[in-house]
Amino acid sequence: PRVGNSPSSMPTMSLPTHLDFIHYSDKARKTLILLKQFMMEYIYPAEEECYKHVINPDTMWTIPPIIEELKEKARLAGLWNLFLPSESGLTQMEYAPMAEQMGRCLFASEVFNCSPPDTGNMEVLHLYGSEYQKRVWLKPLLDGKIRSCFSMTEPAVASSDATNIECSIVRIGNEYEVNGRKWWSSGAGDPRCQVAIVMGITNPNEDRWKRHSMILVPLDTPGVKLIRPLSIFGYLDAPHGHYEIDFNHVRVPAANLIHGEGKGFEIAQGRLGPGRIHHCMRLIGLAERALEMMCERAFLRKAFGKRLLHQQTVRTAIADSRIEIDESRLLVLCAAHAIDTVGTKQARKQIAEIKVAAANMACRVVDRAIQIHGGMGVSQDSKLSHWYAMARSLRIADGPDIVHLETVTKQELKEKAKL
Repeated sequence: PRVGNSPSSMPTMSLPTHLDFIHYSDKARKTLILLKQFMMEYIYPAEEECYKHVINPDTMWTIPPIIEELKEKARLAGLWNLFLPSESGLTQMEYAPMAEQMGRCLFASEVFNCSPPDTGNMEVLHLYGSEYQKRVWLKPLLDGKIRSCFSMTEPAVASSDATNIECSIVRIGNEYEVNGRKWWSSGAGDPRCQVAIVMGITNPNEDRWKRHSMILVPLDTPGVKLIRPLSIFGYLDAPHGHYEIDFNHVRVPAANLIHGEGKGFEIAQGRLGPGRIHHCMRLIGLAERALEMMCERAFLRKAFGKRLLHQQTVRTAIADSRIEIDESRLLVLCAAHAIDTVGTKQARKQIAEIKVAAANMACRVVDRAIQIHGGMGVSQDSKLSHWYAMARSLRIADGPDIVHLETVTKQELKEKAKL
């Protein structure tokens, strides 16, 4: 059998049977089929070329030329900005299986202009941006001409409690001055990254939930200094990169403030809800592919006189992985349905549930695949170690597990108190 990375095992062209019970519009079904075809024809064949480009020290902080070529093909195919309902006409429920397919390859979402942090930043500008901000920043982001980063987390404070954030944004005449040190500004290493959305304090004497604001800071503004790329278990994720950035007396026009002073947390919740669930959708696809690789290894390798597929521990690992992936997929779809029907704010419990469940599931599935691959699983000859690093980091990114578990607990107790 040919499984995992082989073409014969790639997704079929019909709607997956596990989604047959869900009503999708004809447009959504056709788009999903077209997306799968695009993945098979263009994305998977480009993986090796992109991988070699980004591990080469001489080219790793440049964009693989094939990426821009594929972006143009995706745009012409109508597979562009699928994440944003106002652009694509798709619901979150309909987008979920598409994001899952993109998650099977780490660079795929960029090809369709559906990759973070741009997706979250575009949602912010779409929902809260002024006409000026939309014209100057949102349009080129939607067109895929530029990229962006999001600067919220700080090295000096426990940023899991975002009210701790200390970066200052002070009004001086017709400008704001930004001062602070940020890190984990994902996307700042990309040479096409032109702007950061920065969160900081504008109203220090207000209630702690109304002190912070968000502002657009072009990265070529005097006083902005990219300090260093941060690695995740040794992976730099170049050319995307996760940077530490210093903002030292950075002056930007007052018109760059998003939605008004003290609106930072209102914007953050609007931004992080869909962004979190999109991560989870992609993790389903990553875990599916890890399971395929697990099965391929079980078919091909022998140990102790029999193929791995006949070893009970391997068979259990495969079964556990299938169950956990399917559980997480259903929870993703439940959260997506909640966003579509009652909105991000009312769906915060479901979003928190899947944020914890999907990342933990992906860690377990990829870890099993690594174990079955042995030494190869932790080497550069396999995608698995990088996938594990990414999945593990998502138990911290966009809020650590414990924060989301607390959200679930609060909502559950609140609901029960009404009985």
